[in-house]
Amino acid sequence: MSSLFACEDPATWRSVYEKYWDAVEGKTKGKKPGKLLNLDKWYQEELPTLISSRPDKHVTLSELVKLMEWKLTRGKFRPRLQQLVASNSADTVEKCSRKAFTLLPDVQAAIAELSSLKGVGPATASAVLAAGAPDQTAFMSDEAMESVPGLKPIQYTAKHYALFLGKMVEKTEKLNKAGPQRDWTPHRLELCLWAMTTAEQQQLPLLKDVDVKASGAAEKRSDADTEQRPAKKLKTR
Repeated sequence: MSSLFACEDPATWRSVYEKYWDAVEGKTKGKKPGKLLNLDKWYQEELPTLISSRPDKHVTLSELVKLMEWKLTRGKFRPRLQQLVASNSADTVEKCSRKAFTLLPDVQAAIAELSSLKGVGPATASAVLAAGAPDQTAFMSDEAMESVPGLKPIQYTAKHYALFLGKMVEKTEKLNKAGPQRDWTPHRLELCLWAMTTAEQQQLPLLKDVDVKASGAAEKRSDADTEQRPAKKLKTR
C-alpha cells in the first residue's frame, strides 16, 4: 500500500484518482446501498462549495454533524462521537470553525481550535479543514496514513497529523513539479491513497491495471479529462 506513495509519476496517481468513485461504490457493496456514496458526494462536492461561498469560511452545526456521519460511515463507526458532536451549540461551531479557517496556514493552530469542540479530535478537525482548504490540508484517514511510510503505529494526535500532513505536502510539491497540470493538493492525494488501500482491502479489481512503476506517458491524456475534484462518474443513489 505504501508503493503508491513512493511513486512520483503523476499519471499513475491520476489513474488511481480517476477510480476514486468506483472504490467508494465498491466499499458500499453488501452494506447500506448508496449511503457512503451519497455522503461522500456531499462531502467532496457540496460542502466545499458551501464553505467557499461564505464571506468568512466556516461550517454550521448541521454540516459538522453530517461530516461526522460521513467520517464514521467511511471509516470506523463510533456512535458516541456522533452524539457528542451534535451536543455542540450552533453558535459555538460557527465561531470556532470561523476562527480555525482564519488561523490558516498555521494548520496546527487551526486543528487545536477545532479540537476544542465536543466530539472533535485531530482527525475530524482535519476533515473540516480539508473541505474548506484542500490545497493546505488533507483528511487524516486511516487508509492514507497506513499508506505513508514511517507513520505506524497510527496515533490520533495533532503531532501525528503534523507528520502525516508534512509528508503529504512534500509529495504534492513533487507531483506538481513532475507534471504539466500542477493541480495536485494534499486532499487529492488522500483520495488516491484511500482508493488504493480500499481497493486492496475489499479485493476490488478496479485498480489491477494500475502500475505504480509506470512512467508518465499518459499524463497529458488523462489531464485533459480530469477536474479539480473527483469526476462525477457515478449517479448518487
